[in-house]
Amino acid sequence: MSRKSVSSIGCPGRLPIGLNRRELLQSCATGFAWTSFAACLQSEGAGASEVKSLEGKHFDSKVKSVIFLFMDGGVSHVDSFDPKPALEKHEGEVWSGDPLRKWVKSPWKFQQHGQSGTPVSELFPHIASCVDDIAVIRSMKAELPIHSTGVILLHTGHNLAGRPSLGSWVNYGLGTENENLPGYVVLSFGHVPVGGMEAMGSGFLPSTYEATILRAEGEPIENLQSVGSPAIQLAKLDLLKEQDSQFARQLGGDDTVESAIRNYELAARMQLMIPDVLHDAKETQATRDLYGLDDPDTNTKLYARQCLRARRLVESGVRFIQVNCPYGLSNGTWDQHGGLKAGHEKNAKQTDRAVAGLIKDLKQRGLLDSTLIVWTGEFGRTPHGPGPDGRDHHPEGFSVFLAGGGVRGGVVYGATDEFGVHAVEKVCDMHDLHATILYLCGLDHERLTYRSGGRDFRLTDVKGKVIRGIL
Repeated sequence: MSRKSVSSIGCPGRLPIGLNRRELLQSCATGFAWTSFAACLQSEGAGASEVKSLEGKHFDSKVKSVIFLFMDGGVSHVDSFDPKPALEKHEGEVWSGDPLRKWVKSPWKFQQHGQSGTPVSELFPHIASCVDDIAVIRSMKAELPIHSTGVILLHTGHNLAGRPSLGSWVNYGLGTENENLPGYVVLSFGHVPVGGMEAMGSGFLPSTYEATILRAEGEPIENLQSVGSPAIQLAKLDLLKEQDSQFARQLGGDDTVESAIRNYELAARMQLMIPDVLHDAKETQATRDLYGLDDPDTNTKLYARQCLRARRLVESGVRFIQVNCPYGLSNGTWDQHGGLKAGHEKNAKQTDRAVAGLIKDLKQRGLLDSTLIVWTGEFGRTPHGPGPDGRDHHPEGFSVFLAGGGVRGGVVYGATDEFGVHAVEKVCDMHDLHATILYLCGLDHERLTYRSGGRDFRLTDVKGKVIRGIL
């Protein structure tokens, strides 16, 4: 085939044949950030006319931001917020469902706390001090006892990957309050939870609604800071400006490219904002003590840092912030099939103080009414086990809690049976939880849709009911 015939093939995105070395180098360049970077140097308010306002809400709501505290691996409900005296009474007896499994009592004592008298185990002494501000749902159900599908279902409302995440839907529905920061942030410990990055992806929504990952240790984002002086960076961007414009014209305004351009523009603006937003040097010692920022344990200190960052991101107008747990086990931090007592105690120590500190800090700053906090894993853990110090995956009934904007504190909603095996009263599923989160954000889960592949999709699919008993 001749060079001429090859170059005439009209494949989308093809490059013309016959480039010299200079043309090849120019065509490989990328520099979408030029326009926004130049604007940033002129004014911090650059592009403010493109910020989507709260007019996107379907009805009135005080909530402006969501903090999603993801307890990956599955916290045991019968060891945290759902006491079961029957387990202690029948400890060691064979479970009727399997002769090789026996009832396992909780190794921790429960006590009532607050004016509401909500029972909390001694695993969580700091969260226990906040019970009058939280609503515990004891009757949650998932679908499958598998980490990957459980994480995907919790995050996207579907068992299969490819759908937009809860954070993407909230970001899409509410829009951004601060164009210099992403609307959806995941505060990570550098590992990918079971279920993969699809759990935090934007699916068929534009990629501008996808999560931005900020690490707990070291630089929060790689390559955020420019190399060299601003003048050198401007010179580089000036060189690339013409190439960017030509590339955009060739693709005729493709949505994917337009999203990429907006993401590059956002990255340029983030160079000015992120270092200040994430810096904790200005926090008082009282605040540092509240979260546990100076704890000698590394993971406890880093989780405290991420929870504090969550508050600062809320103050800066970020819509959805997910805080992951420190890395523990390959299938999830709370996945104690064995070593339950040691594992759950370690995990609780690393997270309990910071979670309570976050709730109290938001409240004393007047931000709790406008911030929704959700604490949950993908499922719970079995009340029985093959040994006395371990529990397995349990989607049939478990506990989560919500706090903040629109949530009625001091409430215990729903129930499992006397052994904690099945949710039996006011049963809730993931679609109900998602519908409730959207409702508290002022979004109707039946009206928040996006057309893809010829049909309108929504987070809750064709299911979901708002859990009004906790509102």
